[in-house]
Amino acid sequence: MTKDTINKLTYQIIGCAIEVHKNMGPGLLESVYEACLIDELIENGLNVKSQVKIPLYYKDKALNQELKIDLLVEDYIIVELKAVEKMIPLYDAQILTYMKLTERPKGLLINFNTTNIIKDLKQFVNELYRELE
Repeated sequence: MTKDTINKLTYQIIGCAIEVHKNMGPGLLESVYEACLIDELIENGLNVKSQVKIPLYYKDKALNQELKIDLLVEDYIIVELKAVEKMIPLYDAQILTYMKLTERPKGLLINFNTTNIIKDLKQFVNELYRELE
């Protein structure tokens, strides 16, 4: 996997999110946008997993608890979806933590409850991304 490949995938994912938003508009539940985006990603030939469970470890001990990632695209990019009135810093921390725990190089945070989806969309990278060619 290269930075260029990750960036091309990111561009495709964002395009799919824009298409969903254009067709559905703001004001629906996150689960509706998730279903639509999954369909759009698959229609565009992308491999997507939804509600991916992340085992939780604390001090190298497995706990009887897990976290869930909204979407994992092509096994490299985490996509967290929101349908909220206002984005808050907690959402940024959430996706950065998911990226760290799953050792994924890129994350997207997409809010569908907006008139301009690009305005609220955030992209995140970590050290794994920086180490790619």
